[in-house]
Amino acid sequence: MSYFSLRQITKTYDSQTALQEFTLELEKGEMIAIVGESGSGKSTLLRIAAGLTAQTSGEVWLGDQKILNPSQKLVPGYDEIKLIHQDYQLFPAVTVEENIARPLLQFDVNYREQRIQRLLDQLGLNAYKERLPRQLSGGQQQKVAIAQALAVEPEVLLLDEPFSHLDAIQKRKLILELKELLQEMGTTVIFVTHDLDDALRLTDSVVILQKGKVVQKGNSKDLCEHPKSRYVARLFSSINLIPDRFNSYIRPSDIRLRTKGEILGHVIDSRFLVHYNSLLVRLKNGGEIWEVDDPVRKYKIGDRVYLHFDEEKVLVLKS
Repeated sequence: MSYFSLRQITKTYDSQTALQEFTLELEKGEMIAIVGESGSGKSTLLRIAAGLTAQTSGEVWLGDQKILNPSQKLVPGYDEIKLIHQDYQLFPAVTVEENIARPLLQFDVNYREQRIQRLLDQLGLNAYKERLPRQLSGGQQQKVAIAQALAVEPEVLLLDEPFSHLDAIQKRKLILELKELLQEMGTTVIFVTHDLDDALRLTDSVVILQKGKVVQKGNSKDLCEHPKSRYVARLFSSINLIPDRFNSYIRPSDIRLRTKGEILGHVIDSRFLVHYNSLLVRLKNGGEIWEVDDPVRKYKIGDRVYLHFDEEKVLVLKS
């Protein structure tokens, strides 16, 4: 039996289907990311998993304990399952230390003090424990929200796009710190996001959700190299439609630039990115515009180029 499971979960609002028979089985300490566009049902799924929203059908289990929804339980939610939102939800008028202490008010005093201090240490918040939330950066506020959720040592942590308000530097740092902490604690994690890069910084185990339905799941290598649809393929990068070939695409990174060959084009735009220049190349035959990576930064706007690719890199995608 899996440690935490969502079994055949469906959710319908006014005849509109938000989730279609979603099933997920997780072992203790396992981390998984659910990636999908806005409106794909990610947040609804987490609220159902936490026992905060009633599903239309299906069941949620933590070990041998059935997780009851608000229609079945007087006070919704469980200490064993904590949901962290993107908007922090801190108490604005009390300090960082007092925010972390809120879930522990009914606990033994010695345990409460030890637990608060441990979380302050683990999340690097000692220097800020007397500050109010408004005196902290976005990343620091999110750390407090995480510490508050972890205060009662939950078995399962549900992350609802908690890094979306942070800048890129804060986000990368916090995800890596959180990953190390959660692995140390052995916490089971479901992380939902629309940003695949964020997901892969936390875990290599990914479920792709589209319009409430699982369209593919696996590790990043399998999903990137063997996507089942254009939607999944485009989560990893742009794809270029190959002229005169039905439903056949090639990624910008899988194209080689040469000074002679078969597919002729002209560079019409170039953008300097961290690891390569991103080119827009207008093909001579048909006028299609391809995105092409130029890792040696050789080509400039106006240059004539020939495009090559290996057949094994071609993606045949029917939807």
